[in-house]
Order: sequence, then structure tokens, then C-alpha cells
Amino acid sequence: MSKSATPRRLAENEAMAFAKAIRISQYKLNLVAQTIRGKDAQSAIADLTFSRRRIAVEVKKVLQSAIANAENNHQLDVDRLVVAEATVGRAFALRRFRARARGRVGRITKPFSNLTVVVREREENA
Repeated sequence: MSKSATPRRLAENEAMAFAKAIRISQYKLNLVAQTIRGKDAQSAIADLTFSRRRIAVEVKKVLQSAIANAENNHQLDVDRLVVAEATVGRAFALRRFRARARGRVGRITKPFSNLTVVVREREENA
């Protein structure tokens, strides 16, 4: 007796990839995620390849993982994939302290973020 399989959260023409605990604040990560939302997958990869932001490398890895999931797990056509969603969420924050003058302390937060990328197959333009 095992549990019944949970239904798939995405549609049949969608695939997803998820990255946990990326070492950057969610605000900075969202700036990069905004640049690829709604674009087709190949131009999104090109934009991330030539982006000057450090975190674009991580976002590109997640996007390539979503494309690979679409191709290998769901048999979707890679040439018709579009970035349907790129959502950023807050993971956790490490709290560190730095000694300041007169016995005081300055708090330093090192935030981490989560990233979810969903790619969708475009319909045929017949």
C-alpha cells in the first residue's frame, strides 16, 4: 500500500527547473529573471550568456536544465520553447556580526534566494 501519485502541477506542454539557495538577494536575482520572461528559450540563453551580471551564469544553468527536462522527460520540441515563468523567492539569510566602534556591533545579512523557471511549448501557427 503506497500513496497515490500526486497529480502534475504543470500542463502537458510545460517543464520546470528549480534552484535552491542561490547566494544572492532576491531583488538582484529578479532583475536578471525579468530579462528572460516571455522570451523564447534560445534568445533567453543568448541574453544570459552575454549579460554582465554575475548571477546570470546560475540563471542560465537553471534555464538549460528546464530545457533539458522538457526535451528528455516530456518530449517537447526544443525549438518551440518559451520561458513562461521565471519566479524568484526568498530562501533564508545568514546573519553575521561585525565589530564596530565603542563596543557596538553591526549586523550583516547574507541573503539566499530560490529560482523557478517554467518553459512552455508554443502552439503551431498553422
